[in-house]
Amino acid sequence: MSTNGRPETPGHVAHEGHFGGSPFPPIGDYAFLSDCETTALVAPSGNVEWMCVPRLDSPSVFGSILDRDAGGFRFGPADIAVPAARRYLPGTNVLETSWGSPTGWIIVRDVLLMGPWRHDEERSHTQRRPPTDYDASHILLRMVRCVNGQMQVTFECEPAFDYGRTSGTWDFTEAGYRQGRCVSEGSDVELVLTSDMNMGFEGPRAVGRTMIKEGEQRFVALSWNAAEAPRSVEDAYKGLVWTAHHWQHWLARGNFPDHPWRSHLERSALTLKGLTYAPSGALVAAPTTSLPETPGGERNWDYRYSWIRDSTFALWGLGTLGFDWEANDYIHFITDVAERDGVLQIMYGVDGERALTEQTLDHLSGYENARPVRIGNDAYGQMQHDVWGAVLDSVYLHTKSRDHLDERIWPLLVRQVEAALEHWREPDRGIWEVRGDPKHFTSSKVMCWVAADRGARLALLREEQELADRWEAAAEEIKADILANALDDRGVFTQHYDTDALDASVLLMPLVRFLPPTDERIRRTVLAVADELTDDGLVLRYRTDTTDDGLSGREGAFTICSFWLVSALVEIGEHPRAHRLCEKLLSYASPLGLYGEELDPDTGRHLGNYPQAFTHLALINAVMHVIRSEHGTAPILATPLSPKTARPATPLANAESENGGSRHIGQPARAESAEDGQ
Repeated sequence: MSTNGRPETPGHVAHEGHFGGSPFPPIGDYAFLSDCETTALVAPSGNVEWMCVPRLDSPSVFGSILDRDAGGFRFGPADIAVPAARRYLPGTNVLETSWGSPTGWIIVRDVLLMGPWRHDEERSHTQRRPPTDYDASHILLRMVRCVNGQMQVTFECEPAFDYGRTSGTWDFTEAGYRQGRCVSEGSDVELVLTSDMNMGFEGPRAVGRTMIKEGEQRFVALSWNAAEAPRSVEDAYKGLVWTAHHWQHWLARGNFPDHPWRSHLERSALTLKGLTYAPSGALVAAPTTSLPETPGGERNWDYRYSWIRDSTFALWGLGTLGFDWEANDYIHFITDVAERDGVLQIMYGVDGERALTEQTLDHLSGYENARPVRIGNDAYGQMQHDVWGAVLDSVYLHTKSRDHLDERIWPLLVRQVEAALEHWREPDRGIWEVRGDPKHFTSSKVMCWVAADRGARLALLREEQELADRWEAAAEEIKADILANALDDRGVFTQHYDTDALDASVLLMPLVRFLPPTDERIRRTVLAVADELTDDGLVLRYRTDTTDDGLSGREGAFTICSFWLVSALVEIGEHPRAHRLCEKLLSYASPLGLYGEELDPDTGRHLGNYPQAFTHLALINAVMHVIRSEHGTAPILATPLSPKTARPATPLANAESENGGSRHIGQPARAESAEDGQ
């Protein structure tokens, strides 16, 4: 732990009883809040341990998830650290925590408020996409209600600005003890704390305490960007209800199957929406940085950026569940940066920033002493050849007709295909962004094939026959090269051309239709990964002892890869095995239905940045594959990922291929009211 001279953050002592005596809660125990501009992680103790303002990639003001002295904001019972229960209000990203004691019961609700669109007098300086009817309110609201007896309730708010480098200074904004302001030298962030509880200041900490009795409610609200916080319980409650209804109405727009796994799809959809930066439409990989892939290790990265490779799965997942508006926004975000840059980077900042220079924060101890703590990500400058195929596949999935192919996009797509054809023979860093020597990675070659194949299909749609013929010929050349160099003696696709080692990324081959799933080479590859690249049934990216990734130590099982295996097993007809694995993976969900990047096969603990968008996207893909297999050839969902091959030639299958699939697979989610249970 760091020794920078600041007092311990709120909730520090309360965490001493956590797993293995660590002062840090297990990663999977955090709750995730979002207003689609800012995100927060809340520990079971009621301590907000990660929040960055004004954007989710800004420097943190609460960072105790990375160092117990880097700022926190606890709200809850004065003398109890372990809650009785936690849940999200159904259909929302509103957290509800129940606390019981010998003297009474209270319920705390935490929410990043949303509200009606408010830029009527002056246009927003950040909005890039067409605005809707709602907007982030820039307020973290925390409300408590006593349902029985009485209980002492307290809050302790101690911001630590610029990733914990500087403490804040508090002062009152008005007469009385109900509102205070916190600022720090060198930071332009101004935080305002408003409550109907009296507050006072102890150095860098704002503190309030009151006895709450049956039927009473109290609130505390933290605001920024000059937002007007509620000044009464009634106004606070109205904001909470408006936000809860917003999430429920948003979720009700989706189309979810009437299936026991529906709740996993709904939670994944809500999480993905929360990981979207609404002003630009960008989808970030995760809201956190440097949560370790290996306990105590160095595999710690900043994931608060948008990876272009996520686009295919994002468009598939959002489109399958019926969220076309979000899919459109993400496509236009990619179009914006492609139009500006010509050839795409692999990743961008949430508003399209190109330079994401990496640095280490040596003053932070790291989560459970996992160092270094990094901000920025130097992978933005890597050459990774899968990016062009990801873009082309995304647009192909999104293009239902020529009318859907935006004229301004086509020249950008041409450049991406030509870039793939120019570079596909060269080695790269691969999908896993290895920091060892570049290799001829199989998955990179496959995605270059995807770029040429989808480009040819789109060219035909535009009646550009010459381009279509040339790109189709290039696709055949790339495929022939892969078949000649990426197979081992068993007929199994390997990690790259110079090895017999396996890599989970080859599981994408049947999903992007590189070969029909009935092809024996595909079947052997999927089964080889399932049997040889797993630990207790969970899939590893690769074996670290056979892959030069430039890092030391082992890593956990990558959850996305396990969900890919579910989808691939369905593709090759291994339906019972796919169902069993999917059921197992769903059992690993956090208590609130969230997933990190990795799972420890020995303990089931979540590892890596959290919650992870790619994991939730792969979950949607896998669950829908399994549901599809249970329903045979019935057209119950949109296309899996890409062009259909080797599908049964039945009228239903043909109708699905022609129509892009039907999403009418269940009734809309019931919009439970925030008042339910009041």
